[in-house]
Amino acid sequence: MLKQTQVQKQGLRIAPTHIQMLNLLHLSTDELVQQIQKELEENPALEEGGTIAEETESDVVTDEFEGDDMYEDTPVTEELYDWDSLVDDDMPNYKTQVNNYADQEEYSRPIPQAKSFREELKDQIHFLPLTERQQQIAEFILDSIDDDGYLRYSAEDLADDISFSLNVFIDEEEIESIRKLIQHLDPPGIGARDLQECLLLQLSRRETDENVLLACTIVEDYMHEIETGNYDRIVRLLGLDYERMQEVLKLISSLQPKPIYSDAATATVNEYIVPDFILQYENGSIRVILNSKNAPELRLSRAMLDIAQGKAKTDKSTYQFVKNKVDSARWFIDAIQQRENTMLSTMNAILQLQYDYFASGEIVDLKPMILKDIADMIGMDISTISRVTSTRYVQTPFGIIPLKQLFTEKTIREDGEEVSTMEVKELIADIIENEDKNHTLSDKEIVDLLVSRGYSIARRTVVKYRDQLNIPSAKLRKWTDVGKHKLRI
Repeated sequence: MLKQTQVQKQGLRIAPTHIQMLNLLHLSTDELVQQIQKELEENPALEEGGTIAEETESDVVTDEFEGDDMYEDTPVTEELYDWDSLVDDDMPNYKTQVNNYADQEEYSRPIPQAKSFREELKDQIHFLPLTERQQQIAEFILDSIDDDGYLRYSAEDLADDISFSLNVFIDEEEIESIRKLIQHLDPPGIGARDLQECLLLQLSRRETDENVLLACTIVEDYMHEIETGNYDRIVRLLGLDYERMQEVLKLISSLQPKPIYSDAATATVNEYIVPDFILQYENGSIRVILNSKNAPELRLSRAMLDIAQGKAKTDKSTYQFVKNKVDSARWFIDAIQQRENTMLSTMNAILQLQYDYFASGEIVDLKPMILKDIADMIGMDISTISRVTSTRYVQTPFGIIPLKQLFTEKTIREDGEEVSTMEVKELIADIIENEDKNHTLSDKEIVDLLVSRGYSIARRTVVKYRDQLNIPSAKLRKWTDVGKHKLRI
């Protein structure tokens, strides 16, 4: 028995332009230019240029085709758009404000940026005589290497993951053979499983002599003593004199504890950071403009628009093809407009919260700020703010700054004032830089100094910030003058 019922339910509908805007949002300025050029090549309804012939209200694209070959109207699924609102008297280009144009002379020479170490490793892999299967395994392993250059996963875990991803069986021996090939790439130590293996891999690249052989023995058999600074035990067990021990320790200290350090220091610069935002300082005020210098203006093709509106006679298949291309071009232009508005709203909110910092350039003026603060200010989702800020740069008079650097947690001073953790980190780095190298400060002594300056910080927090600053412990600093590798015994 048939029964008719009425059900109310809640659902989520996302407009095509919104999806496209999210895809464009994470692109850098250079990547956006490339994407625009790609759309210009693939979509004949899209043209480069800032103006289009004036349209009347009858120019709106309809779903009815009026040509020589008449056919019944094809129903079109209702979208989330009011198409009339998308066709104005004068079709706008995606640059919504004249103020958003940036002249070349308004910003300084870009900061050079190198390829990521994973990209360079993959370039090196392509020169090895590998089969297609081995190439896929090698790239998967390279993607599994962490930001320090270490491969923390076991061969068993990697074999399971790759087998699942590639839908083929991969055994542990095959993983190990590819991993050993990767460890012969540059920088030395890449793909090591731990610090000990990292140091041994670097020593294996050195020209063999007595000190290198002795260093290998010490790293392989006395790693615990090196980590704890118990060098006296190594001297006693190996029967070394202090002068010989100092030479070997100097050799070991010249090695990189993180493989990607050498990569970052010696990488060939072949790309540049182009700031996405430029701060203009005029008459004591600061305003934000988008750096859209290299992005071409877009418009709809007049000829394609005439076909889509039925003004030019053509067959049904051509009409449908052209109409789809025109709709796609509209979505793309509108998505770029939304991207631009979202980026400007986000950067203006950041400027409002960090106005004192942008005015002075001093870290002490940087206020605590998290993604939720900006999301609440402009009424957007945190994930959208994260997309906007993750790979964005802003040019200021004191340099080009990544937006992610402006987001910091807060800590409370004894006087109740909220300060950025960046300020605390800078203070810790300054304390350690000016310490007596013959009497390095312990983490507890650093805590006491911070407390005396009004910062109530726990010892574990100091340890965390010190690790983030890549500063070794007091015992290791006593033996090694960081950066100069001068050992003291």
